[in-house]
Amino acid sequence: MRKIRVLIAKPGLDGHDRGALVIAQALRDHGMEVIYTGLRQSPVQIAQAAIQEDVDVIGLSSLSGAHKALFPKVIEALEQRHAGDIPVVAGGVIPSEDIPFLLEKGVKKIFTSGSSTESLAEYIKQLVQPNVDPIPAPKKIAHIGIAVKSIDSVLSLYTDSLDLEIENIEDVESEGVKVAFLKIGESRIELLEPVDQSSPIQQFIAKKGEGIHHIALEVEDIHARMEKLKKNGFSFINDQPKEGAHKSQIAFLHPKSSHGVLYELCQPEKGREN
Repeated sequence: MRKIRVLIAKPGLDGHDRGALVIAQALRDHGMEVIYTGLRQSPVQIAQAAIQEDVDVIGLSSLSGAHKALFPKVIEALEQRHAGDIPVVAGGVIPSEDIPFLLEKGVKKIFTSGSSTESLAEYIKQLVQPNVDPIPAPKKIAHIGIAVKSIDSVLSLYTDSLDLEIENIEDVESEGVKVAFLKIGESRIELLEPVDQSSPIQQFIAKKGEGIHHIALEVEDIHARMEKLKKNGFSFINDQPKEGAHKSQIAFLHPKSSHGVLYELCQPEKGREN
């Protein structure tokens, strides 16, 4: 099978290329052929090099702040040379507010400074070889977990004041909690009441008080999603999925890996939606 060919380019007057060289080596480690054009390339030079080298993907890097002007010009230069089908991805020091503009201009994906080279490599592979089954993205927010001292004492807020209906209440022995689910749109609110002193919810309430505990994301393949996150440097509170409410499979990302937010991956029991 032909190796994926990637052109890494630094458009404009940006004089720093350490990051671009690291990315180039990381993609080579993933079995790709990488052509690096060097510093201070014009959009036309980048487009011409991509065509001449018959690359599958162009990766642009910018630290100079000129990305809003230069990245679209690369895409324009490709289109003018009937090579608009070569996808362009980009990274560097790019403010989040600039990302929608760049996507609208034709950049396929922006990898910010916190992105891993593993994520970039996997994205390029899927972009070039779409016949390879991707790991499905999370489908929706399955529920938002709220820690409470007593479900009975707070239930009227949700059922009487917010007019939500209880779907069910059950004990989850693996977590030491009693839970109540209230449906809202396609998602749910999950009230979590500790049933013993060793419960993680009891420890959470003792430390932080009642409040939002976690956000649960519904996934189709929890094992594949966990494996991908681990490759990208994320850690989990539980290394393997375990049984949660409704006989779902659950796993919690460690909040130190996710900027202080406790995320739960949740795969529903087959034939059932959370």
